[in-house]
Amino acid sequence: MATLDRPGDLAGDPLPEAAGLVQGADGLPLRLLGGLAVRVLCPDFPPRLRAGQDIDLACLAKGRKKVVAYLEQAGCQPDRAFNGLNGDRQMYFTAPSGRPVDVMVDRLVMCHTLDFRPGFGQLPLTLGGADLLLSKLQIVELNAKDAHDIVQLLAGLPLGDGPGAAGAPAIDTGRFGQVLASDWGWWRTVTGTLARLPDIVAGQPELVPAQALFDPIAQAKALAEVAEAVPKGMKWQLRARVGDRVRWYELPEEVAH
Repeated sequence: MATLDRPGDLAGDPLPEAAGLVQGADGLPLRLLGGLAVRVLCPDFPPRLRAGQDIDLACLAKGRKKVVAYLEQAGCQPDRAFNGLNGDRQMYFTAPSGRPVDVMVDRLVMCHTLDFRPGFGQLPLTLGGADLLLSKLQIVELNAKDAHDIVQLLAGLPLGDGPGAAGAPAIDTGRFGQVLASDWGWWRTVTGTLARLPDIVAGQPELVPAQALFDPIAQAKALAEVAEAVPKGMKWQLRARVGDRVRWYELPEEVAH
């Protein structure tokens, strides 16, 4: 895991503040999401930094009120109007540094809906490796930062049949297959993204970290085999017959704060 308070952290790096918020939650259901979570699980790879980077967090609805109270006590200013209308699924704050803080509640809703409750809390600072990877693979219009995070996760985490220990997280193939077997649309997008990955890496070989622990292309191929082999239900089979003739994903819109 990353050493989050080491001297020499880059000026303007959001990770120390973001990790500090999660560490200070002291047992509350609050975890890192997005690119900062990828950095925690892959601490030896070059960080992806950009100006004005948000802090993305995940929490559970059953502890939402305590999370809100904690974040306010920690100096985060809530957008009360937005949170009042949307707080059952998403909340917005401004961190003490001025950084935007997005908090997803129970689910991440983008091109598909990732219910992150089943494995929540398995790791101390972040969502599990499979959920983080799925949160990136489900993006239909993949951009550079999402491709970067996908490759880092595949290069840094082993595949396993569980979430991995706190000190050695893994991509849980059981969880991965479960999500794809439940929804043909999920399966279609994720397998399509995995199939495109070799061409993406061939065109941008710098995406693969020099310190890669695993071959990301080989890992992607193994996950594609998991997606193919996992048993699917009747609902999945019926939707598969319709195929690409009907759009299988949503195009998420930015929500105004």
